[in-house]
Amino acid sequence: MSIKGFHIVFVTVSTLLCLFLALWSFVLAPERSGMMTALGIVGCAGALIMPVYGVCFYKKITRAHI
Repeated sequence: MSIKGFHIVFVTVSTLLCLFLALWSFVLAPERSGMMTALGIVGCAGALIMPVYGVCFYKKITRAHI
């Protein structure tokens, strides 16, 4: 697997895991606490930032013809 393919898979899986973390902490957690809210916020931030990173990486690797 090339580095381009690996990054596409990695970013996709990471985004899905961040979405699951946010879902779990806001909806499925057994108890509500400050830590669960913090985890939910981190999960939401990761779910927003990872695809941006993926697009930037894809553009950079395409320009480099790798």
